[in-house]
Amino acid sequence: MHEMGIAMQVAEIVKSSVPENMKGVKIEIVNLKIGKFSAVIPSSLRFCFEIIAKDDISLSGAELRIEEIPVTARCKDCDTEWTITGPAFVCEKCGSGSIEIISGRELDIESIEIAEPDA
Repeated sequence: MHEMGIAMQVAEIVKSSVPENMKGVKIEIVNLKIGKFSAVIPSSLRFCFEIIAKDDISLSGAELRIEEIPVTARCKDCDTEWTITGPAFVCEKCGSGSIEIISGRELDIESIEIAEPDA
């Protein structure tokens, strides 16, 4: 399960992204964009992230929100763009097999939301 390694990297990137003058804040939400062609199972990634976060003061209880990005392709022959919904990787307009994937492989940390400091 490579989701554990990904969850560990996400946790490290999130913690290192907090500015030095804000160290010790509680991270509430981590927003990710994950392409459906990235071979990452969102439920497994959430599970792994929860395991890692529970033992870290700044991440404990943090929610991992995942937006799944569809697989989009472009035909190199007729320049048609479409969302791939099945296993066939041919242009839906001209039938060419000369296509490129233009989205769906992403695995990006979109944003991090932190708790308001106590007044």
